[in-house]
Amino acid sequence: MAKQIVGFLKTTGAYQLFGHFGTEWKSLVMILISLFLLYLGIKKKFEPLLLVGIAFGMLLTNLTAFTGEAMYHTALWQDFMAGKAGYAQILHDGGFLDILYIGVKTCIYPCLIFVGIGAMTDFGPLISNPKSLLLGAAAQVGIFVTFIGCVNFGFVQKAAASIGIIGGADGPTAIYTTSKLYPELLGPIAVAAYSYMALVPVIQPPIMRLLTTKKERAIVMKPLREVSKTEKIIFPIAVTIIVSLLVPSATPLIGCLMLGNLWKESGVCERLCKTAQNELMNIVTVFLGISVGATATAQAFLNIETLKILAMGIIAFGIGTASGVLLAKFMNLFAKNKVNPLIGSAGVSAVPMAARVSQSEGQRENPSNFLLMHAMGPNVAGVIGSAIAAGVLISILS
Repeated sequence: MAKQIVGFLKTTGAYQLFGHFGTEWKSLVMILISLFLLYLGIKKKFEPLLLVGIAFGMLLTNLTAFTGEAMYHTALWQDFMAGKAGYAQILHDGGFLDILYIGVKTCIYPCLIFVGIGAMTDFGPLISNPKSLLLGAAAQVGIFVTFIGCVNFGFVQKAAASIGIIGGADGPTAIYTTSKLYPELLGPIAVAAYSYMALVPVIQPPIMRLLTTKKERAIVMKPLREVSKTEKIIFPIAVTIIVSLLVPSATPLIGCLMLGNLWKESGVCERLCKTAQNELMNIVTVFLGISVGATATAQAFLNIETLKILAMGIIAFGIGTASGVLLAKFMNLFAKNKVNPLIGSAGVSAVPMAARVSQSEGQRENPSNFLLMHAMGPNVAGVIGSAIAAGVLISILS
């Protein structure tokens, strides 16, 4: 009986933890990192809908080193990318998280999330003020500047593009691009993208204040014109056609985004719109978070490249913020009706957090200033812009 008890104890994860601490210490570090991310998501409410799932997926995949019950098999996916294994083998030999990860690898999850985002988005402010599209485009400069910088720092081009897309402050787009171009970096890039999205109220204000004067921050903009229902219905159809013809690689993301929006604006698909906003969005968020977190193994995460990714990601984000603000200032040199440069920072696609930051910074200087709806124009334009930027990079590098 004693031998049986000892044999059982040797099969436990606790025995493996102490018995293999010297060789598996990196996995223990990753478990601690996952607990810290859970703290940020739950206590600090940093993008909790996805960060909690990502952190828990990270916890599960790194516990494998001590439990022996693998739910995600890195070697199996390496064979897949080398052409030595197919989806059939993954379904047969893979664990729970391997099967969920198929949705990431096939880019189904990011596209479905874009359907939900589209169903919740009002493009009215962008349609009312088309100049907002330029501000949204300017904020994507950070993506391409960081891409060039990463190449010069020694990253291969596909990895550099995946890192650069963090500057768009759009988690699903970052996951989509990385899955297509360089899935080996999916874990660190997803964590960086969602962490910086959560830190928008911390990162953006110092840059906005540095690049603007008190007088500029106090500019009051004229109210936006009312947009007709017909315009709102035509917009998603027109954008889908134009983007598909110009940047075919961006069609999956843009098409899903605009489909969700068309359900919302048409007024005849109320049930589908509510499903996309709620049930579909919630289910896909669960699958996406936990499966992306599963890729953050000790081998993939604890290295110098991860530190470089975190550093270059925040540089991309900062350049994107600065580019939007500077373009707004440049536009004021020629505009009759002045633009408050603060709304340029909302060109990154962290919807609606970036627009709220523009609003709060504007009211710091002028309590009667209401910039939220004006900032929503560049903000939703940034969603479109980051998806197009991703499509361009995928087209060039695939």
